[in-house]
Amino acid sequence: MGIKLDTALDEFLDYLVSEKGLLKNTIEAYSRDLRAYLDTLEKRGVSAPGGMDAESLEHHMVTLSRRGLSPSSRSRALSAIRHFQKFLLREGQAENDATSEIARPKKPRRIPKVLTVEQVERLLDAPGDDAPGLRDRAMLELAYAAGLRVSELCNLVFDQIVEEERVLVVRGKGNKQRVIPYGKPAARALAAYLSKARPELAGARVTPFVFLNKRVGTISRVGFFKRLKQHAIAAGIQRAVSPHVLRHSFATHLLEGGADLRYVQELLGHSDISTTQIYTSVDSRHLIEVHRAFHPRG
Repeated sequence: MGIKLDTALDEFLDYLVSEKGLLKNTIEAYSRDLRAYLDTLEKRGVSAPGGMDAESLEHHMVTLSRRGLSPSSRSRALSAIRHFQKFLLREGQAENDATSEIARPKKPRRIPKVLTVEQVERLLDAPGDDAPGLRDRAMLELAYAAGLRVSELCNLVFDQIVEEERVLVVRGKGNKQRVIPYGKPAARALAAYLSKARPELAGARVTPFVFLNKRVGTISRVGFFKRLKQHAIAAGIQRAVSPHVLRHSFATHLLEGGADLRYVQELLGHSDISTTQIYTSVDSRHLIEVHRAFHPRG
């Protein structure tokens, strides 16, 4: 039990990469939250896992609150600490769970922002017919048709596409695989991009990635986000639009169309159905709006 906390943290982060297969951004978030926790422990004279206790953790959570961190950010930090603590217990580097007595900060239940079907249609029609435009239309169609995360979309490779069946084989968070169908409009947009635009964007390069940027290779998440904002403005959408808004819209429109919640959970790749249930709030809001608009005494 002589291991230092810094060493234990490095081993935990290596474990998240090699064993859990978490994405780079998730690893970085874990690292930030846990190094902040270790700073608090160091100030309290704790340098080894055995010295972690509920009092030190409570002090850290109070410190985060005083710094102005939102309940959501504090909840995320506590979740990272819980996973770290479980790892230490499993590896025999700690004897007690310092997190067992700490309640998760309550965070407000946020209703996801979504586009209407009509707004989505305008957005999908916004890109032009040049090579970048054909690429963007294919990306937007697939993002909405399959509810993809932006990282899943930008990192898509040809082996993940089964064109005959019109399905994508996607590995999401935690390296979990799911199979997602996409419709004929997305298939047409993808075919047009692959035949007319991708050869021009690829040039002499040979790469397994589907969506390319002419100058630097694979289109980045930031690059796609910028293009999305430009198309949203061109479509006359007077609100902020992000790649995740398309994912939210995908889920909401499925539920509004009568899809079962567990089916939507599977398509989104949520391990816990409670994560998916937030979309039922959006669906309920839609029902309320319909009632008020069409009921004679609404």
